[in-house]
Amino acid sequence: MSSIAIITARGGSKRIPKKNIKDFCGKPIIAYSIEAALESGVFDEVMVSTDSEEIAQIAREYGANVPFLRSKETSDDFATTADVLKEVINRYGETGVKYDNFACLYPTAPFVNSLRLKDAMERLIESGADSIISVVKFSFPPQRALSLKNGRVQFMYPEYAATRSQDLEEIYHDCGQFYICRTDSFLRTNSMITSNTIPYVLPEIEAQDIDNLSDWEIAKAKYFVLHGDRGKEDV
Repeated sequence: MSSIAIITARGGSKRIPKKNIKDFCGKPIIAYSIEAALESGVFDEVMVSTDSEEIAQIAREYGANVPFLRSKETSDDFATTADVLKEVINRYGETGVKYDNFACLYPTAPFVNSLRLKDAMERLIESGADSIISVVKFSFPPQRALSLKNGRVQFMYPEYAATRSQDLEEIYHDCGQFYICRTDSFLRTNSMITSNTIPYVLPEIEAQDIDNLSDWEIAKAKYFVLHGDRGKEDV
């Protein structure tokens, strides 16, 4: 089965300037996703979808293909990830190239690695599922969440106020690393998550959403824990 890795990397991050190519422990953060996809050996093509020539140049330096830049429609703040993926699939299709599966990798995922990607692809194919996504368990039960209203603390879900944490259902969230999907299913449903999606559960140490500078520093600390001296210089 043929597969393509699509790394979505729009330019113009506001909270962390040039986030997708900012140096993370010695190299541009997007390099981790590119290298993991290439080293996994499960993709016929590893490409970066971007609207930035600067990002495109760095992506090529690390071995990814950037056969075209994003259109205006998929470069604004209202374009969804699904819009970007469909554009890539359609542009390749116009040249007669079609892939059975695709992976959507995020450019700010320094913990993604080739073994995880290879394993996830194998699980998808063996399971017959539409897609597989990387998830991580919430470190604190969301059922015990608090809200602040009129300066007062309230239980958001009062029915769980007296329930022991160990008795609550474990809940997971997308950890922002990768999705691997069957292309026909994605085009049919316009979604990477369907009723036939399976999880790829990661430990919390290997997952970190990076939306602001505090997240960035936490990610560097985790990277140092996992990789020791390789992350020491930039921590």
